[in-house]
Amino acid sequence: MTQLLLSGTEGIPLSIIATHDYPTWLTKQPAPQQNWLNNTKFSGKGLSIIPNTDGAIAQVIYVTKEIDSYWIFGDIVNELPENHYYLDASDEQLKTAAFSWALGAYKFDRYKQNDKQYPTLVINSDTIVEQTLKLTRSVAIVRDLVNTPAADMMPQHLAQTMEALADEFGASVTQIVGDELIDKNYPTIHMVGRASENLPRLIDLTWGDEDAPKVTLVGKGVCFDSGGLDLKPGAGMRLMKKDMGGAAHVIGLAHQIMASNLPIRLRVLVPAVENAVSANAFRPGDVITTRKGLTVEIDNTDAEGRLVLCDALAEANNDKPELLIDFATLTGAMRIALGTELPGFFSNDDEVATGLTAAGLDVEDPVWRMPLHKPYFDQTGSDIADLANCGKTPFGGAITAALYLEAFVDEDISWSHFDVMAWNNRKLPGRPIGGEAFGIRAVFKYLNQRFAK
Repeated sequence: MTQLLLSGTEGIPLSIIATHDYPTWLTKQPAPQQNWLNNTKFSGKGLSIIPNTDGAIAQVIYVTKEIDSYWIFGDIVNELPENHYYLDASDEQLKTAAFSWALGAYKFDRYKQNDKQYPTLVINSDTIVEQTLKLTRSVAIVRDLVNTPAADMMPQHLAQTMEALADEFGASVTQIVGDELIDKNYPTIHMVGRASENLPRLIDLTWGDEDAPKVTLVGKGVCFDSGGLDLKPGAGMRLMKKDMGGAAHVIGLAHQIMASNLPIRLRVLVPAVENAVSANAFRPGDVITTRKGLTVEIDNTDAEGRLVLCDALAEANNDKPELLIDFATLTGAMRIALGTELPGFFSNDDEVATGLTAAGLDVEDPVWRMPLHKPYFDQTGSDIADLANCGKTPFGGAITAALYLEAFVDEDISWSHFDVMAWNNRKLPGRPIGGEAFGIRAVFKYLNQRFAK
C-alpha cells in the first residue's frame, strides 16, 4: 500500500478553503483556474481537481464549512488519484487533516484482495506525522479486532494480540486459563466461559515504571455471545463477534499509551470468554460467589458481560490504582439512550468525568456522562443472593448495569465505566461501517494532560 503520510514539502498543492472564504479566494486566482472552476460548474463546495495546460493535476482545492473537523479528509483520500499532495496549513489543521486522511484509507481486507493504491499526504512536520501514525494505528487496532470473525478472534487470539503488543513495547503478559480460574478465584469468568471449547482466561498485561502513577484498564472480552441458554435470536446474534469490543478498546488505548511512552504504570486486564451453549453452560437461577465475595443470582445468561467484568474489577482493586477505567459493549439500553455513535460513561469521580468530557470535545471524540443514580441499585436485588445480574425492569438498564459493576469497585478508587457500541452502523467520513473505537482518543487526551511530563 502507498505510504499515506510523509513529512516534506514536495507534492501537488492541496488547499483547504472555508466556504465563506471561497468567493474571495476565487477572485485572486489566475484566469485559467477561474475558467476551469466556472466551466465545470464548481459550486464552491467539496473537492475540485484543477489541471494545468498539459492536463496534469496542477492543484487541488477542498471547500468546506467543517474547516476544523477531525474528519475533514475522511472521504477525500478515497476520491483523489494516487499521487503526492502537499498541504501547507496551521499545525492544528495539519493534525486533523493527517488524522482523517490516514483513517479515511482504513479498510478491513484480511479476507479480501485489496490492490488499491492510495494518495499520499505530505506535510512539513515530522512530529505530526509520527504522532498521527501512532494514534491512527491505535484506532485501526480496535477496528481490526472488532471486525475479525469470532472463529479467528477467540480468547486465545486475544491473548496472542496482547502478547505481540507486549513484545513490541517491553511489557509483560500473564494468563490464567481454564480451570485455573477456579483455583485462583475468578469464578464468574470461568462460569461464563466454561461451555466453550475455547478456554476462558484472564489476560493481564503490565508496563511502565513500577513507581509511576498506576492506571488500570479493564476490557470486556466476550469473543462471541450466543446469549447462553437464554439464546439470542439470529438477528441479535449476527454481530456478536463485536462483543469483545471493550477488550479491543483497552488494547488499542494501551498501544497509544505505550507508543507515546506515557509516564504511568499501566495494567490491562481482559477477561476473555465465549458465551456458548453446551451441557455445562451456566443456567438462569444459578447462584455464584464472585471473587469479591458477593453472591450473584443469574437472572439471564445473556447478561454475561457484567459477570466477567466483576471478577476483573475486583482484581483491579488490589493495586489501588490512581485511575480504573473499563470499556464494555454492555447494554442495548445505552444505545437506546444515546444512539450508536455517542458513547455513554459513568464515573464516581466528578473531576475525572469533567476532564474526560472536555478532552473528548477537544479531539472530536465526544463522550457523555450518565448518572450513577443510587436509588436504582435496588433493581439489582435478589431474594436469595446479594445481587442479581439483571435489573428487575428494562428501564434504566445502562444505569443498573453500571451500578452492578460499581459494587465490585472499592470506594476509594477513582473509577469510570464506558458502555460503547464498538460498531459503525452507517458510513461517515473516515468511519466505514464496521468496528469502531469510541472514547479512546478522549481517554488518552485526558491521561496525557494529567500525567505527561
